Amino acid sequence: MTHSSFPVQLDRPSYPAAEAGRLVGLTASRVRRWLAGYGYSYGDAVRHQPPVLRRGETAGSYASFLDLVDLLFVKRFLDDGVSLQKVRRALDEAHEILGTTHFAKQAFFTDGSNIYLEVRDEGEAILELLSGGQWVIEPVIRQLATEIDFGSPEGLARRWFPLGRNRPIVLDPFVSFGAPTVVGRGVKTANVHDLFVAENEKVAAVRAWWDLTEGEVEAAVEFERRLAA
Repeated sequence: MTHSSFPVQLDRPSYPAAEAGRLVGLTASRVRRWLAGYGYSYGDAVRHQPPVLRRGETAGSYASFLDLVDLLFVKRFLDDGVSLQKVRRALDEAHEILGTTHFAKQAFFTDGSNIYLEVRDEGEAILELLSGGQWVIEPVIRQLATEIDFGSPEGLARRWFPLGRNRPIVLDPFVSFGAPTVVGRGVKTANVHDLFVAENEKVAAVRAWWDLTEGEVEAAVEFERRLAA
């Protein structure tokens, strides 16, 4: 990224592979492969499988916030039955259409068979990727749109609400280096959970220590327990 207004926090290496995997539901080894590619033996030759993601300033197996969101998108696509090969081709096509190197730049969706890219200049139209440019109007699944804010100057993902926008947990690269925190408080969910366990799961004690509401404590504990499941 070279645009002078681009926030460096979005593309700063912040998440080790194990932590990125924990947050999006992948193994650390898969995160490394998707971010950096990998080599493998084929007969007497050694071949290299390229990374899945087109990356910004990050390198190696550390993920930036944008990489993290990209990993989340790819994981959700695979969960919905889209092959990794098709995800690769869709990102290549999106790059040709919009010049984006990130799934995190626009709202991408899937109906289990195809990947769609919302092109805002076309109103409500959705471009069906890998279809030769066919336009569709019918609604598609927009689950990730309820979790991601696209509010940066470059139109890239700005914040991730992993439990949805109606729950007070956020990953914001401008707060606590992108660690999961309680919205508007800056308190890490891991710290809330650790104190909750130390206080024999007494919400009142955690509320008093961090000056949080009961709902904020419960959301932080729920989020950390989901990650540990």
